[in-house]
Amino acid sequence: MRYRALGGTGIEVSVHCLGTMMLGAVGNPDHDDCVRIIHAALDQGINFVDTADMYSAGESEEIVGKALRGRRNDVVLATKVHFPMGEGPNRGGNSRRWIVQEVEESLKRLRTDWIDLYQVHRPDRSTDVEETLSVLGDLVRQGKIRAFGCSTFPAEQIVDSHYVAERRALPRFRTEQPPYSLLARGVEASVLPVCERWGMGVLTWGPLASGFLSGRYRKGVDGDLSRGRALLNPARFDPTIPENQVKLEVADRLAELAGQLGRTLPELAVAFPLAHRAVTSVIIGPRTMEQLDGLLKGASLTLDDETLDRIDEIVPPGTNLYQPDGAWRPPALADPALRRRPLADRAAV
Repeated sequence: MRYRALGGTGIEVSVHCLGTMMLGAVGNPDHDDCVRIIHAALDQGINFVDTADMYSAGESEEIVGKALRGRRNDVVLATKVHFPMGEGPNRGGNSRRWIVQEVEESLKRLRTDWIDLYQVHRPDRSTDVEETLSVLGDLVRQGKIRAFGCSTFPAEQIVDSHYVAERRALPRFRTEQPPYSLLARGVEASVLPVCERWGMGVLTWGPLASGFLSGRYRKGVDGDLSRGRALLNPARFDPTIPENQVKLEVADRLAELAGQLGRTLPELAVAFPLAHRAVTSVIIGPRTMEQLDGLLKGASLTLDDETLDRIDEIVPPGTNLYQPDGAWRPPALADPALRRRPLADRAAV
């Protein structure tokens, strides 16, 4: 296992990070099996574990807490805050009120006194970034977190956060966690260059493109829609949808390239993000021990320039073949009201 510095934090992390979104009710509800998966990852050299409060409504954090008993000091532990936890107002977002409350809940579930990397899971247009940076800085001073970062922020909001931090003398985001895969290369255009410019660590999610690069779904072959993410959303893999047809065609070409290298498609997919100079670590999110073993087989794979050039021919740099699942959309695109004048104003023009 290789290790890299996490931005300018001085923290050394493995180039593969164990993601735990699929550990819990959403993926694998067997806690003992999940603990074994985490232990196996640690035994193979992974020292970086990423979770979030909202994964299986806190269950993932609880599983991680169980698994790290007796091994906490050897692990760089990351979790996230933002998405709603329960019903009612003020149960999510990036406000001081919510972050102060929820960090305590995460610490309890994780059975730890500190979090190494606390990440803001998504932007929140209802909260000033100054408010968010301020409370995160307070948590660092209190010793409850060691560093903090953002996740799936667009480049302009990352830049804005650094501007606010400098102007207000506040600590800044030290990491970003963007979606990045062979099928979703959009972050290459601006997010990754911005992170490199500001010396931020980058841990990427979704290397298997929600399963399209797992090798399980191929053009002309009926995939198993009875488990995992396919069970939660079968339409995601519906081969009659034009977007899915394109993804399957490209996945076949990439699988052919992987075969020429003597590797599997998942191994190529996991190795690809690490070839970018701005990327620190790639999050892998197994649901089973078998999946963990398969993903870690690509840990030794390093892609040369010839292979990267061939990938560029199949999927041009900066191209998204689909909108990464769960990725943030600018409010100006998601909310029609932000693109239209009120009717009274239109009548007056």
